[in-house]
Formats: sequence, structure tokens, C-alpha cells
Amino acid sequence: MRKYGILLMSLITLACSESKETRMQRYLMQGNEMIEQQNASEAERYFKEALRLDSCFADAWNNLGTLYYNQGKYDEALASYNHAVNCKPGYTDAYLNRANAAYETKEYYLALADLDKVEKVKPDTVAVHFARALVLTKLRKFDEAIIRFQKARSLDPENIEIRVNLGTLYYYKKQYDSAQLIFDEILRVQPEEPSTLNALGMMAIDQLQYVEARAWITKALSIKPDDAYFLNNRGYLLLMTGDLENARKDIDQSISMDPYNGWAYRNKGIYFLKTKQIEDAIRLFKRAEEADPFIDKLYLYLSEAYLQQKDFSNACLAYKKAQQNGEAGNTTLKPCK
Repeated sequence: MRKYGILLMSLITLACSESKETRMQRYLMQGNEMIEQQNASEAERYFKEALRLDSCFADAWNNLGTLYYNQGKYDEALASYNHAVNCKPGYTDAYLNRANAAYETKEYYLALADLDKVEKVKPDTVAVHFARALVLTKLRKFDEAIIRFQKARSLDPENIEIRVNLGTLYYYKKQYDSAQLIFDEILRVQPEEPSTLNALGMMAIDQLQYVEARAWITKALSIKPDDAYFLNNRGYLLLMTGDLENARKDIDQSISMDPYNGWAYRNKGIYFLKTKQIEDAIRLFKRAEEADPFIDKLYLYLSEAYLQQKDFSNACLAYKKAQQNGEAGNTTLKPCK
């Protein structure tokens, strides 16, 4: 899924006198200016100078959290947003920001609780419905997520990113006709929208249409050649068509670019499974599970790896998880009696 969200920063106008409050606001504004100039270290210093004057300056905590979030320091961002809302209850911008950080740290129910708070005050905020849809998708509540994506789309009908995510969710649900309608609609407006091309490629792989899949993913990569997700998906396609070594190269490059994508670890596990390196396959499947236990066919592949080791007990446990997750497919042997 593509991330869409608004990380809101506080903008405050300076007062006339050099009071403590004025100095705090000046540091806040200077920090914001440093962010605009992409000088993160100076921005952090200014926000912390403001907090030295008042350790409960909620706007500085909020902006510091956004600085950390944009650096991928999600735990630090979450801690900063915690300070912001504790110092200023009802601070809707900080609650929305904390929901985004909680999504990244997999604290999905905290994210939902924060989004509830924001929605009560700002029910027609696009980012609220979009963020909720992303969280619901992670929780496998696909039908509820669709409703939220549709609400976000009704509020911002020209937003391509919303439509890409809605189409991708239909693809996750294997509702290919609905996904195709949305993707076709996007391509009529933006014929080279790369995430749509990539999603069409993945949908073609699902339907064993490998020639079409290669065409879609190749086109997506021609537009964004350094996209880790697109590279990983091409690697998966190559795995499915037997080009194992080129698949490995794509997947390894994807992992080096984005070491947090569980799908890439699943795909590297498939590579090891296909090359009979079973211990490594199990290790990579477990790594994928840590990142996201709902990755498609993860437990089917893990069950197969255990079967190759004749570890029927763990093979059965993994197979049962596959069934619980609704994974489609079969292992080479029936792992559970």
C-alpha cells in the first residue's frame, strides 16, 4: 500500500517583545525554517532550545516528532508526539501525527484510538479516513478499509494516491474486476502512473499471466528504476518463471534499498526454498513474519520448508496459520493428519 498522510507542523507568528514566549516561538519558527532548508540537525537544535525554555511546549514537541518521522525514526517520533498530547490534551494535529507514527511502529490500535479523537473534531479530514484505511488493511479488515478509502475519495476525488490504494485493496481481496476498473480509470488520467503499473503487474502474476506481468512491471521500473518495491516484485516474477539468479539479484537489491519490507524477505525465502537451502529459507520466512504476519502465502511457503526438513509438527502449525489467513494454494504433501 502507498502511504498518504499529512504530518502537521505548528506555525506561530512572533510577538513584539523578547519575552520567554517570544523566544520559544522564535526557536519554533527557526526550526521550521531549517526543515524547509533540509537542515535536520539545526532544526532539531532549535526545537530543543524551545523545549529548554518550556519542557511542555506542545508545538515544539509536535514539530520535533515530525522531524523524526521524516527521518524514519518512528519510535522517537512517537515519544515526541506523546509529549505533545500530554502537554496539550485535545491537540488534534499531534493526534493525527501520532496515528501515523503508530502505524509505522505497528501499534495499530493506538493509531485507531488517535484517529477517533481527530475524527470527532474534524470528521471530513481526508488524511483521517486514509490513515484509518491503511490501519484497517494491516488488521485484515478489508471491507472496512474499502469504506474508508471510498470516503477519502469522496472528499478528494482527484487524488490519484487514494485511487491507487483503493485499487490495490481490491487486488488484495482478489476482486480483480473491481481493481481493474480503478486502475484503468487512473491510467486514463495518468498513463504512466508507476504504482498503478506495478499493481497491474502483480495482479497479472496472481492470474499466471506472466508475459503481461513482465510488461507492466518493466514499464513501472522504466519510470522509477530505483523503486525497491518494483524491484522486489520483478524478482518475484522471475522466481515464478524460473529465472532464479536474476530474481535473487533483484530481491537482494530491493532489501539493500529498503531493509524493512517483509515481502522481500518472503521472496528471498522462496529463492532459498527453490535452491534447496532450507535452513536459510526458514530463517527468511521467519524474518518476513516479524515484519508482517499477513504477507500472502508466507505460511504456505514456511510449511513447505518444514516439510522438506520432515519437520511435520511445525509444517502443520504453519499450514494452519496459512488457512487462518486465507492463503490459497497447497504444499507438496499434506502436512496435517
